[in-house]
Amino acid sequence: MTVDGRKGNTMNWDQVEGNWKQFKGRAQEKWGRLTDDDTDVAAGDRERFEGILQERYGKTKEEARREVDEWLAEH
Repeated sequence: MTVDGRKGNTMNWDQVEGNWKQFKGRAQEKWGRLTDDDTDVAAGDRERFEGILQERYGKTKEEARREVDEWLAEH
């Protein structure tokens, strides 16, 4: 399923959460301001991860959610 509920090859957050150790490196590549501590604190929790993005980049909740959705669609 895609993030918007349609079927497809898009990664969903459950897959990211289950493989967080693998995906946290990809997240740091996408969002270069993230530290190892940031990704460790997020620990695969989407809401926590989006909150960290908000803090690091000064984004709104909606902006952070949209960026994460786009990132998922790329994988």
